[in-house]
Amino acid sequence: MSWRTVVVSSSAKLDYQMGYLVVRKDTTTKIHLGEIRTLMIESTAVSLTAALLSELIEKKVKVIFCDEKRNPSSELMPYYGSHDCSLKIKRQIAWTDDIKGAVWTEIVCEKIRQQKYLLQELGKVEAELLQGYLEEITYGDATNREGHAAKVYFNALFGKDFTRTDDLLINAALNYGYSILLSAFNREIVLNGYLTQLGLFHDNMFNQFNLASDLMEPFRPLVDCMVLQMMLVEFERLQKMELVNLLNKEVIINERCELISNAIKIYCKSVFDALEDADVSLIRFYKK
Repeated sequence: MSWRTVVVSSSAKLDYQMGYLVVRKDTTTKIHLGEIRTLMIESTAVSLTAALLSELIEKKVKVIFCDEKRNPSSELMPYYGSHDCSLKIKRQIAWTDDIKGAVWTEIVCEKIRQQKYLLQELGKVEAELLQGYLEEITYGDATNREGHAAKVYFNALFGKDFTRTDDLLINAALNYGYSILLSAFNREIVLNGYLTQLGLFHDNMFNQFNLASDLMEPFRPLVDCMVLQMMLVEFERLQKMELVNLLNKEVIINERCELISNAIKIYCKSVFDALEDADVSLIRFYKK
């Protein structure tokens, strides 16, 4: 089972040799592809061979490319992540509005619930407000309790004057962490044979990852908690690597301790089962 996240952060040549990723710098490092879950190309001074890219796709390795500021900007995705993707896509298109709305309601509730748990851990009285929003949620979150909860939540975490649009280190770190999560969810969606573009709630014609944007919502507080604990005075490579390593932290799901990367896999499969069987009770959420 793949588990490693490999980050290439300086000038290097990457190629493929007998089942191994070969990283050529001043010295040469070899890593078996079977161990790699995610490969992040953090530097624009890295070159890769077509043979390596082909093998990475074949082995279902998520490849993330960063821009000149070392922020994730794109990712490598296969056309066919599953042997039955044509069937899965037909089913995805046929998901009814009723079941999509029901699943989205469960996702929103769990997101607010996780936000509430974090505030409770921190001894924040605003957790009671989030509990109130939870009790007010209707089908499809028609009254946007999610939005109201988010404002209370972020102000409780980062201060009354904080907004997500400010040009701050905190927002840079949050965006970076969320992009890591988004990529992990895209990987699982494609491996299960579905399209990332067709979401449950998110429906932006310019967003290639509407479905991942939906599914990742309950996992955002994991990033929020880590960013809060970092007490940022700078946001450079060390802090970014902490966020990349988030996927190797552990949570509880299905009464078992799992890496977050595995929890995402289990959770996504359960959501797809719920959509296919029209049964939201099949969804499995994580616990900290």
